Amino acid sequence: MANSPDLPRVALIAGPTASGKSALAIDVAQRHDGVVINADSAQVYRDLQILSARPSRQEEAQAPHRLFGHVDGADPYSAALWAQQATAAIDAAHRANKLPVLVGGTGLYLRTLIDGIAPVPEIAPDIRARVRALPLEQAVAELGKLDPDAAARLRPTDTTRIARALEVVTATGRTLGDWQRDRVGGIGHRIALSAMLLLPDRAWLTERCDRRLAQMFDGGAVQEVRALLTRDDIGPDAPVRRAIGVAEIGRWIDGSIGRDEALAAARHATRQYAKRQYTWFRNQPPPGWLRTSETEKYALASQFDTLLRI
Repeated sequence: MANSPDLPRVALIAGPTASGKSALAIDVAQRHDGVVINADSAQVYRDLQILSARPSRQEEAQAPHRLFGHVDGADPYSAALWAQQATAAIDAAHRANKLPVLVGGTGLYLRTLIDGIAPVPEIAPDIRARVRALPLEQAVAELGKLDPDAAARLRPTDTTRIARALEVVTATGRTLGDWQRDRVGGIGHRIALSAMLLLPDRAWLTERCDRRLAQMFDGGAVQEVRALLTRDDIGPDAPVRRAIGVAEIGRWIDGSIGRDEALAAARHATRQYAKRQYTWFRNQPPPGWLRTSETEKYALASQFDTLLRI
């Protein structure tokens, strides 16, 4: 990745959910005349302002925000489309002599933006329909024959990734892993990236996750999910319905479980998600990205000020 002082600067704040990214991003934007650009796959949806922990109107008023709540839950969306929109937002910020401040916890979004995306052709609708209609056990068996590496790597319950890997190898004759070695479209070569990864103490993070979920349950998340589930144009497999908390609150709404059970289930799912994010951000990004366990906002802001001078 390029790091020349002659290249336009981009700030990046990433890490697991509830690690304090949003507050730090606003602070950095205020200090450096920046624009906060969302890199979280749940916060793109206007349907889930509370449940996705999207910045409030008051927080958004503190600095310009882009790509937050701009997608309707019924509309198709992808990492590739987000990367196109994020690139446009970054370029617009640079033209206005402002610092783009990327913030989020979706590693796939960030990797697609910086490194590019595999140029996988569009999958024919009939192949996609056939693959996605297969029983899970049959899909896993077929993938094991056609792409054993993917079959061994993916969790046997990860229906979305199993179907994607199977439809790609079925349609193209090349495995998804093979396609992913030929990435195109990334912007990493033309920016100077100042990146900070927030990796706080796990017990601290768990307590924050638990407390925030209780606040969401009592602060409007139930009403959000009820409105989402009543929409006929959003199918059960829509990505927005896979956001953590939607299924758990949905079961509470339909009477399958009580509030305490729903909250406990959502907390468990959030902890598991945070654990996966923590592991990814600790191990996958380049070693040059600053990793910090600091949790105090002003200390983090001071660290970022130093990072921007490098």
